Amino acid sequence: MAPKPVAPTADPGARSSAPPPLQPEQYDRYRRHLILPEIGLEGQRALLDARVLLIGAGGLGCPTAQYLAAAGVGTLGLVDFDTVDASNLHRQVLYGTRDVGRPKVEVAAERIAAMNPDVVVDQHRVQLTSENALGLFAEYDVIVDGTDNFPTRYLSNDACVLLGKPNVHGSIFRFDGQATVFDARHGPCYRCLYPEPPPPGAVPSCAEGGVLGVLPGLIAMIQATETVKIVTGAGDPLYGRLLQYDALRMEFNEFRLKKDAECPVCGTSPTVTALIDYEGFCGVPVEAEPAVEFGIVSAADVQARRDAGEEFLLLDVRDPDEWETAHIEGATLIPLSELEARRGEIEAFRDRPVVVQCHHGPRSEKACAQLVRAGFTKVENLTGGIEAWSLTVDPDVPRY
Repeated sequence: MAPKPVAPTADPGARSSAPPPLQPEQYDRYRRHLILPEIGLEGQRALLDARVLLIGAGGLGCPTAQYLAAAGVGTLGLVDFDTVDASNLHRQVLYGTRDVGRPKVEVAAERIAAMNPDVVVDQHRVQLTSENALGLFAEYDVIVDGTDNFPTRYLSNDACVLLGKPNVHGSIFRFDGQATVFDARHGPCYRCLYPEPPPPGAVPSCAEGGVLGVLPGLIAMIQATETVKIVTGAGDPLYGRLLQYDALRMEFNEFRLKKDAECPVCGTSPTVTALIDYEGFCGVPVEAEPAVEFGIVSAADVQARRDAGEEFLLLDVRDPDEWETAHIEGATLIPLSELEARRGEIEAFRDRPVVVQCHHGPRSEKACAQLVRAGFTKVENLTGGIEAWSLTVDPDVPRY
């Protein structure tokens, strides 16, 4: 049996107990919804009265917002503190070239307003934190998580559990995506599936690993569909079911998820009863290795040293496919994952200058620390990586 439409959860005084009747132009706009027995007039009125909060206005948030706005969700909240970057445009479909540099929530609100005048957009140009999450979430019926980092995913999950909100989850990486609905009232939460975050740096971000531009659209449509189902009570939401998608094989797989009785936030004896420090929770373990000191150098300084004839090793620790896309002439490629095994190839530079470079900087920092611990004495990190090289030294080196 399909669940009843989601009940409003915001201040009752701010919302009428009975939504107003549809206007003639709304009958025209939502006609194809109205003739669906599973939605009909009651479901469409529930959509118009619904309040949905989207965490992230990026690859997943953009198409999710578009479809929910087209469906007539009355209030969409957008949480994102970022501005539009040119590298966003191949997948974040609410934005265009002329929007580069503008706040994402501002541009998204303009596009949605042009799509459907029935939709009110709440712009939250803030970073989601433990201090503001509960206050933000409390004003909405459904939370849609389209974030790309683990601290925010755990934060969103815990806030949803504490407030009793459905969490429509989606994630993407390279050619793979997944979607589910976490709701501790109906099944497991995110922590039931992932009790502990992966070690820092173990899972590259899309900025480091890349993502197929069309992939977020498909996962976002699943998130939008699940949101509409939750609001209207139609069908069976993905409670306790994880849908995984492989774009290269064009293959879907479904996995059953079980609620963990020992879950620290939704289990029988929860130990997480308030929001915590999620950066710390997902960060470096307490018993981390001592900090390692190494130098930093800008792309411009590296070029100046090259022009002056200085001899040094420029070590690229990205993956081979990234090297094929773009590389700095004269660099030596040894992926970070192979550096330990292949260190003998650069042994001649143990006491000579080594400049390490990756895409943006995080992987090269790890490589620098690894080399210093191995006894290399003149190690420097090229801050900003090949991205900085393209922007400040050689624009002919492609950005990706």
